[in-house]
Amino acid sequence: MTRDVVIELRGVDTVFSGHYVHRKLDLSIERGQIVGLLGGSGSGKTTLLREMLGLLKPTAGYVRLFDVDLNDPDGLVQRAIRRRLGMLFQHGALFSALSVFDNIAFPLRELRCLDEDWIRHLVHLKLAMVELAPAHGLLMPAELSGGMVKRVALARALALEPELLLLDEPTAGLDPDRSQNFVELVGSLQQALGLTVVMVTHDLNTLAGLASHVAVLAEGHIIAHGPKAEVMTVDHPFVTGFFGADRKKLL
Repeated sequence: MTRDVVIELRGVDTVFSGHYVHRKLDLSIERGQIVGLLGGSGSGKTTLLREMLGLLKPTAGYVRLFDVDLNDPDGLVQRAIRRRLGMLFQHGALFSALSVFDNIAFPLRELRCLDEDWIRHLVHLKLAMVELAPAHGLLMPAELSGGMVKRVALARALALEPELLLLDEPTAGLDPDRSQNFVELVGSLQQALGLTVVMVTHDLNTLAGLASHVAVLAEGHIIAHGPKAEVMTVDHPFVTGFFGADRKKLL
């Protein structure tokens, strides 16, 4: 490929019980971009994220990450690819029976090549990256505020030092101040680590503060994809309705 493409989807069909969620969907995302994935309720945004993760296989077409087809039958190849990405689920998806420390340590322990001293060092490093102290590692998920859950989940997503970060509604459930702080944190980490980021969001402030590009999912495929200023000019009912009178805040 001539461009440095991190994610490539071509001809993707996704069918559930005879119903097409995606039909002939194409999308390419280049290294270093922060792409906001938009679409109406039920348009298949989260399903698309699951296909990028390899948790769901399209009915037709292919998904490639780092120029590797996720249908590659080689288990070692698949495992190596998955180490290069991290996922932040909408509600954090922390293991409720594990402490904050053990939640972040979980993917590190799965590597089976690090001793506990190194794991402790790395967990504390990840906590610091999301502006939490080592003492927070002693807490259980039930003891965390909504904002702290997001930060711990982000630390876990970054545990293996991924190149690609997928976010599903990263600021959902946060008040405006905490939402803004979290957006600024993700933005600073993206710059510092050189991450490629794909996020599903319906929040204009999150989109304005974080995304460099926008991809709009409607009618089963990507109807617009490009820099925010370009996408906002697309003449489509969803685009017009979503941005409405708030277009200026995104520029």
